[in-house]
Amino acid sequence: MEIVIIVAVLVILAVIGVGLWMYSQQRRSKELQTRFGPEYDRALEEHGDRRHAESELEARRQHVEKLYIRPLSADERDRFAEEWRTVQADFVDDPVGAINQADSLVSEVMKTRGYPITDFDARAADISVDHPKVVDNYRAAHAIADASENGDADTEDLRQGLVHYRALFDELLETSQTRRTEAA
Repeated sequence: MEIVIIVAVLVILAVIGVGLWMYSQQRRSKELQTRFGPEYDRALEEHGDRRHAESELEARRQHVEKLYIRPLSADERDRFAEEWRTVQADFVDDPVGAINQADSLVSEVMKTRGYPITDFDARAADISVDHPKVVDNYRAAHAIADASENGDADTEDLRQGLVHYRALFDELLETSQTRRTEAA
């Protein structure tokens, strides 16, 4: 009888353990989905497996947490905003040059904020942690910039690229947060 009770207790503990593990995995998945938004789905598609995708996203998060990502000062924000206005103005006469300037300016803002400036894929992965809703814009803009170097982008493509860069640029400058602060 004692053996039956011990086995029953062990089975109950195993069921509880499995249930807690499953709950923690679901909770982790939900947290990553919430944090990464569309980037979560992209990672799933890229890795083909939830466990690998979530491990990759978690590794990105841990990497970025080790970095010192800082907000821009008001002077830096104003300087970058002025440079962006120049990029936009230059688009009229030199769309290819403007898309290249936009790419460089976004990289400069990232560097100033504390993101490491390595290869494009690493930059996109780092940006995906803090700005998951616009990292697709960054990828699309970069692809258009690459296409323009090969002469495979028309003016409308370049305009769209500039719009994509602008979405990330605004996030990096934290202009929406700045506007809310100024309004308050």
